[in-house]
Amino acid sequence: MSNMVWHNLEENNQLDAIIVESSEYPVLIFKHSTRCSISSMAKNRVERAWNFEEEQLKVYYLDLIAYRDISNQIAETFEVEHESPQILLIKDGQCIYNASHNGISVDNLEAELV
Repeated sequence: MSNMVWHNLEENNQLDAIIVESSEYPVLIFKHSTRCSISSMAKNRVERAWNFEEEQLKVYYLDLIAYRDISNQIAETFEVEHESPQILLIKDGQCIYNASHNGISVDNLEAELV
């Protein structure tokens, strides 16, 4: 059973809070298309393998269909081209790692957090 806690990302001003939070501990943004089977598979793969406590890595979930404007703001703020599905690892206000599609994995996140 996953101990993963999803925090919904539904307002642009949450990005400011994420930047502040990321100076205390890493933050992950998971951009998910609810209409895409590849995105659903990536999300399920992360949930099954998740082994972080929330204090180690806080996770925000963005529904790309409902909040495309926030996705665009994420791309601009962190200077990362939009993809779907996509994860962005934010530390000290910067995107230090991003991956999409089959590149999304807990193992890759663990390697980046060492």
